[in-house]
Amino acid sequence: QVQLVESGGGLVQPGGSLRLSCAASGRSVRTYVMGWFRQAPGKEREFVAAITRSGGGTYYTDSVKGRFTISRDNAKNTVYLQMNSLKPEDTAVYYCATNAWGTGYEVDDGKYDYWGQGTQVTVSS
Repeated sequence: QVQLVESGGGLVQPGGSLRLSCAASGRSVRTYVMGWFRQAPGKEREFVAAITRSGGGTYYTDSVKGRFTISRDNAKNTVYLQMNSLKPEDTAVYYCATNAWGTGYEVDDGKYDYWGQGTQVTVSS
């Protein structure tokens, strides 16, 4: 069992930045691909970013490329999502998740097994 807890969400103005954290417990996540997803009101959950087990490979959805950066610290059992140049359309609940068998390029949320409870990100002036 892996427990994931996201933090760092909040209200930010357009153009601002936030750094989300996902702290894992119960088991080391160094053997898992890690991903971030988001769900806006009235919309389906969508893939945002993923990172390979070593952290050497990353993958992003097109809408966040160049603005978001996913990283991980396996020693701290934590994954991060640095979000810059935020836009109102980035408003959503953000979730982190583990992927035990993937390569780091899976966008289907069905490939991910453990999920956090989510953290709200609101981008508004």
